[in-house]
Amino acid sequence: MGEEPNDARPRDEQPKLDLSKPGPGGEPPAASGETVRIRPGGGATGPAAGTPATPRDAVPADAVPRDAVPADAPPRDAVPADPRSGEAAPPAAVPPQTAPQPTPTGSFRLPAPAPWEAPGQNGGSAGAAASSGAEGASGAGASGFGPPSGAEGSPGAGGPGFGPSSGAGGAPDAGGSGFGPSAGGFGAGFGGGGTYGQGYGQAPGTAPGWAGAGTLPPPPSAPPAFAPGGGGGQGESRPLQAVAVGLLNLSCLGLGYVLLRQWIWAAVCWAATAALLLLALPADADGVPAGVLAGYGAVLLAAAADGARRGLRARLSVGDAARRLVLPLAVVLLAVPAGGAVAYGAARDEAREEAFQQSLLARLGTADALVKAKEGTRFDLAESDYATALDTYEKLALDHPDSRAGKLVPERLDAYVTSVSKPYADKKYCEAVDPLKHLRSLPDTVDAKVLGDRADGFDEPLAQSLYECGAGELGREATKPAHEAFTELASTFPDSPYVGKAGKLVGDGLRKAAAPLSDGSASDPCATTEEVRTRRSDVAALQGYELGGPVADAARAIQKGVFSCGTKQFRDEEYSDAVKTMDRYAKDYPDSPQTAHARTISIAAQIADHEPAAGKKLPPATVPGGSRMPMVVSNDGKDSVELLYTGPVTGKITLRGCGTCTNYGGIREAVDPDAKPCGGPSSKYPKATLQLPAGTYYFLQRRSGGLSSAGETKDSKAVIEPGYTYTNCLYVTSNF
Repeated sequence: MGEEPNDARPRDEQPKLDLSKPGPGGEPPAASGETVRIRPGGGATGPAAGTPATPRDAVPADAVPRDAVPADAPPRDAVPADPRSGEAAPPAAVPPQTAPQPTPTGSFRLPAPAPWEAPGQNGGSAGAAASSGAEGASGAGASGFGPPSGAEGSPGAGGPGFGPSSGAGGAPDAGGSGFGPSAGGFGAGFGGGGTYGQGYGQAPGTAPGWAGAGTLPPPPSAPPAFAPGGGGGQGESRPLQAVAVGLLNLSCLGLGYVLLRQWIWAAVCWAATAALLLLALPADADGVPAGVLAGYGAVLLAAAADGARRGLRARLSVGDAARRLVLPLAVVLLAVPAGGAVAYGAARDEAREEAFQQSLLARLGTADALVKAKEGTRFDLAESDYATALDTYEKLALDHPDSRAGKLVPERLDAYVTSVSKPYADKKYCEAVDPLKHLRSLPDTVDAKVLGDRADGFDEPLAQSLYECGAGELGREATKPAHEAFTELASTFPDSPYVGKAGKLVGDGLRKAAAPLSDGSASDPCATTEEVRTRRSDVAALQGYELGGPVADAARAIQKGVFSCGTKQFRDEEYSDAVKTMDRYAKDYPDSPQTAHARTISIAAQIADHEPAAGKKLPPATVPGGSRMPMVVSNDGKDSVELLYTGPVTGKITLRGCGTCTNYGGIREAVDPDAKPCGGPSSKYPKATLQLPAGTYYFLQRRSGGLSSAGETKDSKAVIEPGYTYTNCLYVTSNF
């Protein structure tokens, strides 16, 4: 792809002789590609064997200067006679040709130059070939720059040269003609061999040979390049070479500049690639900024264009075999940026995938942190955070099942269940009820593919927790939360064995609570009665339990408890409370055998509330025997009156009002000072007769209306002795 330098300096290699063209004497050419070994011929034309050859550029001591012109030489612009015309000199005998001296290698090939090619510099290969056989000879017939010896119309016997043929124009000798360099000079001179053959040195390298007599050689096709590997040379245009250099620069390695030996520009390419690698590696999810990629692409395109420009006419300092590989190698090396882009894209995609995976793992970690932070916290306070974590788990499992986070969801769900159910594991049954209810309800809120069978095993733990919680509360006398737990147990798991255990526990608990009332051992029958009453109501309200027996037993205990409470209140002189308790008992249990006694206690308590002496002794439950003394009680008042009495017997009577009776005292006493209560006819006054055993009695009269100075009630005391009849007149005094 390059050009060989046009160098005429002596070369170490032996020229090769191409015998594919006819020789000077018209001999048939040798076979193409053969190498002919030429040994120096004997005689006076060549150096003796073993004698060192004279260097080609050596100038003999007696040589004529290069620019000297012989006296008998024709002018420079003289036109040699055309041997084909009739004016040519008679032909001279052709002197024998001297074989070229071999190089130390002993063989060479002489290419036959085309007629229009100029010889190499300072004689070139052609000149050297022409003169090598005559090196050191004087007046020999070696050829000069003209046509080959023996060509058609050659007049002389010597090799035709730059001047007229041998003998033309009065040339004295028939030696080698022309300016072709003979051994040590300009050839054989102008005619006679040796006349001008000595002392002229070699012909200038730029002297063109003639194509024929009277013609000039054509100009060269292009100016020679001035640098063996540089750009900007002026050699032959080579488009494929330019393409190869440009493609090599597109490989991101500046190899086009390396081929041209433009090291500075190659270093620029290396620096740009290194900067890109520093920015791009390691690959991340964001990739390389678009501006950096655009800038690097511009650098590559500029390097490719500049390399193509420089490589268009450059001469490459590589061998022919390497030149043939440059373009294919440049195409192959395009795989470097393409492969790098693909690899970087894959790495970037991997980085993006890794970043995405990390984001999913971060979401998973956030949910895990919520679950961990709320472990051991009351469920009602942690429920919202648990719901958030569970929602995250479900979305990761459904939306990204193949991600690393999605594959960890089953493990996290197991940890979630363990964390939520921790109170149950710690046997904190009341605290475990709500978490277990939440876990049991997961199939209603979480996708079945995500949840699996994790919610299937919570029926038994929840039933146990409800039972144990209720039992614990029942043991702490907190019957209401206990009964709430048992009610939920029976409604949620009606066939659970814990329901039967809970029913038995509740019934036994109720019986146990009512036992002090039943056997009268309650220290505070009033409080115990109220407690059992409340507990019985709660037990009776339980659904799903067979508790009729314990409830009935509790009702009987409560009845006894009420009576015991009234008597205790009477003894404790809590007469008002005793009245209420006994009145309630008489109302709630009218058929009870203790109802009459309860009424007498209530009457005695009412009297004792006004006359404490009446409460020193609890009225007897039975009526005493023996004789009784009558006591006639009359009402000398306008309003009805109720008379309560207690003593050996207790009771009360109610007398209607006396319409014609008036109050005593005040105006009446002033008008009729002798007036006495119940002093009128007996039939005038409403009356009743009491049969009272002997003893001390306390009376209390209560009128339904009217005004009196003594108020609405009045108490009194009487002693009943055997054998007497007693009267008791009830009247009203007034200040008016």
